[in-house]
Amino acid sequence: MIIRNVRVEDIPAVTDIQIGGWLTAYKGIISDEDLEKVKNSRAERIARHTSNYQSNGFIVAENDGEIVGFCRYIDNNSFSPDFDVDCELTALYVKPDCKRQGIGKALMNYVKDEFRKQGKKRMILWCLRDNHPSRAFYEAMGGKLADRDKEFDLNGHKYPEAGFIYEL
Repeated sequence: MIIRNVRVEDIPAVTDIQIGGWLTAYKGIISDEDLEKVKNSRAERIARHTSNYQSNGFIVAENDGEIVGFCRYIDNNSFSPDFDVDCELTALYVKPDCKRQGIGKALMNYVKDEFRKQGKKRMILWCLRDNHPSRAFYEAMGGKLADRDKEFDLNGHKYPEAGFIYEL
């Protein structure tokens, strides 16, 4: 497996992984109506990823020429200003049929190493509070549950998120 910076030609695969991740991991957590909107947002998501793929950290995991996961991260706390952190992992997705093969762990370790090289000390990531498989993974990777939740707004619906803080 190779972990590398995303390239523009990777964007469709990244988008498909993201949508597939939502449709499998969030079924029963996010309303069917909202999941249907996500499913139908491929073109919009490709355009958004294409317009900002060079901003902040954006990496992919490639296995035998296939993109099997990706990660986005930011070297500040602009998304979590009320928390004592200096960096954030903003997205971590693995192709649903490739989970439990070490891809998520490799992506997360890459990001943590990048932040350490920059002198960062505390990273946060957010996970839907009711996404218990992901929460278990983040805890197994050394994350400590933040002292409070926040909410994610999707199409006017509020979904609670749990934060995980990592000492780097």
